[in-house]
Amino acid sequence: MVAAFVGSLPSLGLGCASLGNLYRPITRDEALAIVDAAWDAGMRYFDTAPYYGLGLSERRLGDALRKQKRADYMLSTKVGRLLDPDTATDIAAERHGFVTAMPFKVRYDYSYDGVMRSYEASLHRLGLARIDILLVHDIGVVTHGADNQRYLADLWNGGYRALDELRSSGAISAIGLGVNEWQACADAMEKGRWDCFLLAGRYTLLEQEPLYGFLPQCEAHGAKIILGGAYNSGILATGTRRGGELHYNYGPAPQSIIDRVTRIEEICDAHNVALAAAALQFPLAHSVVQCVIPGLGEARRVRQTEQLMSQAIPSAFWQQLKQEGLLDIEAPVPAGRD
Repeated sequence: MVAAFVGSLPSLGLGCASLGNLYRPITRDEALAIVDAAWDAGMRYFDTAPYYGLGLSERRLGDALRKQKRADYMLSTKVGRLLDPDTATDIAAERHGFVTAMPFKVRYDYSYDGVMRSYEASLHRLGLARIDILLVHDIGVVTHGADNQRYLADLWNGGYRALDELRSSGAISAIGLGVNEWQACADAMEKGRWDCFLLAGRYTLLEQEPLYGFLPQCEAHGAKIILGGAYNSGILATGTRRGGELHYNYGPAPQSIIDRVTRIEEICDAHNVALAAAALQFPLAHSVVQCVIPGLGEARRVRQTEQLMSQAIPSAFWQQLKQEGLLDIEAPVPAGRD
């Protein structure tokens, strides 16, 4: 059974890595303005993590959600990394992609005690009484390489039990993984009961590999997908025409991807469709995908995202993508206007 809570998540949420100064610093007021704009636009689901700004995102998000005694929100954060004080930290330097003044260093810990400590520390940083969803962050070979088996052993020998106890007690409503690789989620379903997976990319306008194995497995298991990275690190938001370096999957986009996006853009032009609108709306057509959570680094982008989500896209657009082999022929697509 899918947790009732996860099934009630809205189709659009806010990814809060940018509140932790991802790639560029923003002020506290700018960070709070992003959450304010999201709230005013009706967004009620927010995802953060200790890793985002080494605690800064959680602090800022909590500050924003305490404003005006806001209560009817849904919140997820993550476990697997503990933040240890570090007096030697250069707070002026970019660390892990974040320009943060938080004087901490990361220590991986997927054990029972590590999960419990992470959960309690997140409550304190947020300044909130409840977290709804806890996600195991970055368990997988992409992050850990050869050390992944050791961390998996910690998770299955204790960390999962901590998550299950918190869920069973009602302290949290749901548990899952927050990862960049669907294979880690597929393996996890063989060992435990999960309510959801926050998957960064992997089922997007450019990638549909999970369509034939992983997504049906989620459906049978009763797990929903929260999709981050619908823009594949930016190229599906910006397109290929703006100049400068194009990004895909956390790095420079290879020419094959640039060529593919270029053709998708041409089809977008022919049907008067915004590329970013197609990227945001496509994943939600699959019954397993519950929510998309773009990261928005400026308050003004909230209104733009609303408009992208509501843009009417003709059925002929999706049909042409499939006809040209740019979208899997079996992929569900949003109901389009004719």
